[in-house]
Amino acid sequence: MDIFDQFVLLIISLIANLFSALAGGGAGLLQLPALLFLGLPFGVALATHKVASVFLGLGATARHMKSSSMDWKFAAFILALGLPGVVLGASVILQVDDRISQGALGVLTLGLGLYSWFKPELGQVIDTKHRDLSGYVIGGAVLFFIGALNGSLTSGTGLFVTLWLVRWFGLDYKSAVAYTLVLVGIFWNGSGALTLGILGEIEWSWLPALIVGSLLGGYLGAHFAIVKGNRLVKRSFEVVTILVGVSLMAKATMAG
Repeated sequence: MDIFDQFVLLIISLIANLFSALAGGGAGLLQLPALLFLGLPFGVALATHKVASVFLGLGATARHMKSSSMDWKFAAFILALGLPGVVLGASVILQVDDRISQGALGVLTLGLGLYSWFKPELGQVIDTKHRDLSGYVIGGAVLFFIGALNGSLTSGTGLFVTLWLVRWFGLDYKSAVAYTLVLVGIFWNGSGALTLGILGEIEWSWLPALIVGSLLGGYLGAHFAIVKGNRLVKRSFEVVTILVGVSLMAKATMAG
């Protein structure tokens, strides 16, 4: 890439990751299509995007660790159930046509955004629930499934984790986004990137701009989420989720 292309990629990455850090996911809405538009094949673009997404998590974590107190036992639970799904999904995606799954994911993602939009009080306060055995079993099974989506699909699965933590476990949006950015951003995406890197290919020469944009965007998005609070985070989640859903459905339709 020449310097101009790197600069364009840096700006796109910064914007995509800022909104992703605010909403708890969705960086691939802008970042992955940009990589495809600039000429990377899908498998290489996906692996490269996953690597960059790890730095979104690092940038956001640097800000959240200053003001957030995470329950590390709960965090370990999210990791333990999600990571095997991530590796499974990333192992499968390079062998399958994801047009149908992208379309279905788009419909579901759009539904999540609309669901949150029409429940104005959802996730505004912490209301801890489902922390018994059956709650953890059901919650963990869904996290495993979301992990598989995260490993295999391009955009928006962090948003699934955010809403699931709000809806099932009773977190507020700001806390749920913090867990998503730290755990999904660093560990889930890191596992997916490693798996895709082993089985496929990463375009290392494109990563400097993506990494800088991801770090800065992650930090700034997390800062705005902490300073502005749940109302802004919830609205950002809804806007990004609806856009991701429409984007995925459009891509699936055009691919057909």
